[in-house]
Amino acid sequence: MEVLIVSAIVIFVLLYNNTIDGNKFIKDNEQYFQMLKEDDYEFLIYARYGDSVNPQELFNKRIMYGLLTAAIFLFIFLSDLNLLTIVLSIGVGYMVFKSSYTQLKKYYKAHLHDIDIMLPYYLKGLEILVQHYTVPVALGKSIADAPEIFKPGLRTLIDRIDAGDSSIDPYMEFANTYPVRDSMRMMRLLYRLGIGSQEKKQERLLMFSRTVSSLQNKAREQKYKERLDHMEGQTMIMLVATGGGVMLLILVSMMMMF
Repeated sequence: MEVLIVSAIVIFVLLYNNTIDGNKFIKDNEQYFQMLKEDDYEFLIYARYGDSVNPQELFNKRIMYGLLTAAIFLFIFLSDLNLLTIVLSIGVGYMVFKSSYTQLKKYYKAHLHDIDIMLPYYLKGLEILVQHYTVPVALGKSIADAPEIFKPGLRTLIDRIDAGDSSIDPYMEFANTYPVRDSMRMMRLLYRLGIGSQEKKQERLLMFSRTVSSLQNKAREQKYKERLDHMEGQTMIMLVATGGGVMLLILVSMMMMF
């Protein structure tokens, strides 16, 4: 058993130091490993890290860690290798492969609240651009100043429009990607802004502007409420700590008297 563990460690070190080129194996079989890539993986990567990372490189690392984990467990069970231990080894490797994706999902869900607060302010900037450009052009120009977490969804939206999709579907896909308060409604309004005559555009732009202002007011109220709740929580902690300290001093004083 000790020999097997040492062998697994040696293989890990060789892979880590690139003495054994694990990346070449992954690239040679990339078409098969791509089947394991989740549909929203690249979106979650860009939402988490921005444009500074290469999603494919991170995916290849996930494959590498998963295969390495499975290989280590196979080495451990080599003296008692059977169908159960093989399935167990592959299962553990798959869990390691999936773990980083699960973390990305948790990060995204944890930041939906922040998205809910940021969306009205992004839409306000977009409203100004729409007054001077068509909706697709305004969306493209808005990317530079958009929050990082919106950029992957915006690029997908623009790519679908540029590909000739003139339906409401790209807008709804964006709303589904960021399922926060009134996102569906705002994307429908934005889609309608891009169709119809100039006269209708002015009417719809006015409606869009009013809705954005309403969302901004809700976001401000939410921020104020959260700040107030935080202050109340801090005050309660201070009162409890002060009261507990006073009671402790009284108790100590009474004990000293006896």
